Formats: sequence, C-alpha cells, structure tokens
Amino acid sequence: MAPLEITASRADPALLDLPWEQPLEEWPEDVLAALPRGISRHVVRFVRVSGRVLALKEINHDLARREYEMLRVLGRLGVPSVEPFGVVSGRTTSDGEQLDAMLITRHLQFSLPYRAVFSQVSREDTAHRLLDALAVLLVRLHLEGFYWGDVSLSNTLFRRDAGAFAAYIVDVETGSLYEQLSDGQRNYDLDLARTNIIGELMDLQAGEMFDPEADPVEVGDDLVSRYQSLWSALTARERFSADERWRVSARIERLNELGFDVGELEITTDLDGTSLSIRPKVVDAGHHARRLLRLTGIDAQENQARRLLNDLDQYIADTEQQAEEEEFVAHEWLQHQYEPVVRSIPREMRSKLEPPEFFHEVLEHKWFLSERQGTDVSLPDATRDYILTELAHRPDEKSLVTTETSALAIFSQPDQS
Repeated sequence: MAPLEITASRADPALLDLPWEQPLEEWPEDVLAALPRGISRHVVRFVRVSGRVLALKEINHDLARREYEMLRVLGRLGVPSVEPFGVVSGRTTSDGEQLDAMLITRHLQFSLPYRAVFSQVSREDTAHRLLDALAVLLVRLHLEGFYWGDVSLSNTLFRRDAGAFAAYIVDVETGSLYEQLSDGQRNYDLDLARTNIIGELMDLQAGEMFDPEADPVEVGDDLVSRYQSLWSALTARERFSADERWRVSARIERLNELGFDVGELEITTDLDGTSLSIRPKVVDAGHHARRLLRLTGIDAQENQARRLLNDLDQYIADTEQQAEEEEFVAHEWLQHQYEPVVRSIPREMRSKLEPPEFFHEVLEHKWFLSERQGTDVSLPDATRDYILTELAHRPDEKSLVTTETSALAIFSQPDQS
C-alpha cells in the first residue's frame, strides 16, 4: 500500500484526520461544509479544517499537481483566482484499491457560483454584469499569456463589487501559460466562452432561474463585444498628429478609468515627425484598488475602490481641503467617514457583506433616502436605516455554509463524470 502524501502550501496536521481512504462522493456529511457548488466534471466537496473552509476536487494525480502549480503561478501574477492549498496523493481504500488524488484550494470568502447569483436575482441585467466581470477576467488572463481552454460561468466565482461583480478563475485544469497568446488562441478561448455561456443560460432558463424572455445567444454575443472593446482599448495602436501630444495623457487616463495602469508605452514617430503612434506595452489591472490601498490601507475590489475614492474626493471638496496633502485627508476620511460606518455593522451581520461593499451600499442608500425625503440625510442616519431595512434581510455571503446539504438543493447540480 502506497503511503499517503500531502503537499501543502501550509502544513496542517488536521488534514490527516480526514477520511482519505474513501472516495470523495462517499465522505460522511459530518465532515463536510455544505456550500453551493457549480457544475463540475469532477466530484467537488467542501470541508472545514482548523477553522477554514477548503474546497476538495478528486482528480488524476498529474492533473492535480499541474493545476496546483498553475494556480500558484496565477497568484504570483496577481490574477484573480482561488488560492491553492495542497495536493493529496497516494490514496487507497481499506481494500488497497487506488483512488484519485485530491486538489485542495481555499474557499474564496464572499464568493458565489453563478447559479447562486441567479437564485437571488434572475434578471437579464444580472447576466450582463456577470459577463462584464468575466470579460475583464479573460482580458487579464490573455494579457498575461494565459490560455484558459475551458471558459465558462461554471469555472468562475463572483464577488460583489459596488453594484457590479468581480470574477475569479476557479478551474485551470485545461489552462496553459505562454509568453504571448496569438490572436487565434484568444479567439478560440472567446468563442468557447460564448458557446458555454449560451448553454449555461439556456440551462438556467429551463430551471426557471433566468428571464424566459431573454435571449441567451444575444447575451453570449454581448460577451464577445465587451471583450473585444476592452482588448482594443488596452492594446490597440493609436495614431495622431504631432501637435496632438495631449492624446498620450488622454490615452493613459482612459485606461486608468477602465481600471488599468500603464507600465510602459511604445511611442513612435514618422520619419518626417508629422505624426505619432502610441501603444501600451505593459498593462496592469487594479488602478483604483492600488490607489485606495496606498491612501487608506483598505483592500477592495476595483469598482468598490472607485466608489470609495469618489467619496473621498467629495469629502475633500466638502471640507475644503483641496490644498492639503491627499494622504493626510485620506486618513481623516478613514476616521470620520469609513470606519464609523463599518464599525456600526452588528456582529451577527458581518458575514453578509464585505466592509467596502457595505460602505458602498450605505452611500447608495443615503442618496435614495435623500431623494425620497427631499433633504440631505446624514451618513449615520442612512447607515442605521440601511441596517434595519436592507442588511437585516440579506443572506450571509461570507461562506454560505450550512450543516444541512439538503438546504443547498437550489444551488447544487449532479457532478458530471
């Protein structure tokens, strides 16, 4: 009998207590953490180990090792992805029968599979918001030279991001990393995404979880359009006359507005110097998130960061501190605006929304109340009203863990071999 081998990013003896000698689909419910699962080619389950929730996928040993290493590479590149935790191999049953290896990843807190999102809101605009997030993720992967090979909603997790969503890649089993992708590789990934998403939305319609009047094909085409528009904005060469050099700064500002930083520009001139062309060479995502983190220490999604920075700018204007150092005013905003709102969340409700998302929702609620009442509602009053009328009725999204797997019937689908 081969010895059990555990390769983990962080050693945890509690892993030894799990029933590795059993096929994953036969693990007893008392060791499982019931979370909403997407559709998977493999058996996937969640367990609690040392206070953390881990996702386990039963898979061929070579594929498990490859996916583990690929997720580590994507993490180092800063691509939104689940965090690899370990690989368990050498598994055998009590009768000596060989079992597949197990890939372990950390559960992404406050994340939802697409079916869980649609179980709450089934409107067509929800699909468009998810596809916006997926388009951004796919562009980021392609900029890094990563070919996904299995783009779908099922292989993605989503976190709320100030009225939108942020997408995280979950399954990289078929992915490969290259120095640079060809147009053919990118287009194949994009066409596969369109095909898979149309099928997934049709499946949701059949289950009455998506607007029956919506056209899944039109939504799939919209993903292609959004991807191509973003890719062009980030990578296309732009030509202009030499006396229009302001357009260099305008191009950078436009990319910043899209949430990307430009690390390097390629600028060329014609032989006679009458025209210029410009093309971004190195582009990093997370412009607003990095700026917010630098100013305040708040780690937020890109749209959340944009919303919080807008509130910071409004605070600077309201307090007439435009001439002050931005870092000092940001510290004051943090103490007087952000932290009092976040601290007001009742302890029993802190698993419903991440703090930056909660602050964004309160700002939206403040605007709504002020419009309805015809007067400016204070931030403390808006916070109290939001907690009572909105937050109290939201589901917990930190992990959506329950001890009853039957409670997840609305989210779960049979595993496909």
